[in-house]
Amino acid sequence: MNLNDTDFQLFDLPQRFAQDAGAITVRWKDLQREAHPDKFAAQGAAAQRVALQWSVRINEAYQRLKDPLRRAAYLCELRGAPIDAENNTAMPAAFLMQQMEWREALEEARGEQELDELAQKLAASRRELLGRIEALLDTEGDAAAAAQQVRALMFLERFGADIEDRLAQLGQ
Repeated sequence: MNLNDTDFQLFDLPQRFAQDAGAITVRWKDLQREAHPDKFAAQGAAAQRVALQWSVRINEAYQRLKDPLRRAAYLCELRGAPIDAENNTAMPAAFLMQQMEWREALEEARGEQELDELAQKLAASRRELLGRIEALLDTEGDAAAAAQQVRALMFLERFGADIEDRLAQLGQ
């Protein structure tokens, strides 16, 4: 194993967005078994420290690879199109209008049913957006366009958390 390998190299996966979540988890478990610090107890403290570093590196890679948003952002970065969400918030007007409508709907929602309907619309938009990101990264090779879609997905994820918060408030 090489600490400079990409997450995809480390996990022996093709460098693409579409991945088998089960395969990622199986590979993570295998790598963790190989690098577990207890396995190196007989080799001394230095070997255990190195194993611990590997374990941390494996866990970080796993967290990025298993999460579609983080995996897409990582791929964009690897392909020279960092997300830069703090400095680049430009979005198409249609997307911004949709978000304003959803925010209004969230503010006006008075019951669990309305929030569930909004959550379903959000889930459908999320699936559509993930499909576009996959096509841009895996088929078209357009990391810059994918980066813009990842920024949109980041908004959807935050909005989904807002819906969950409102549902939790209703449950109290």
